[in-house]
Amino acid sequence: MGIRFVLLVNKQGQTRLAQYYEHLSLDERRALEGEIVRKCLARTDQQCSFVEHRNYKVVYRRYASLFFLVGVDNDENELAILEFIHLLVETMDRHFGNVVSSNTPMIQYCEDTLT
Repeated sequence: MGIRFVLLVNKQGQTRLAQYYEHLSLDERRALEGEIVRKCLARTDQQCSFVEHRNYKVVYRRYASLFFLVGVDNDENELAILEFIHLLVETMDRHFGNVVSSNTPMIQYCEDTLT
């Protein structure tokens, strides 16, 4: 129950950070990331930020040139996850400056602390 994975992806679809909280093989992770990233990046700004994919609910939000994607169980509250994403971005901004220019180890540390 809860958060299953967190992905940070740029506008070109390249994964900048991938953190999983359940075991998936490397091939499963690649396939899942590719499917979810294509699905979320193809959506317009007028569409909602929640997508159901496989047995996950994916909640995402764009900040500057980064997309924050969080995969959760289907019974998780979408608005709470959007708030979590916002808290993650605010925390990184306060501690490390502009989140878009932050390096991966800082993002990883901050994410591990909040989850």
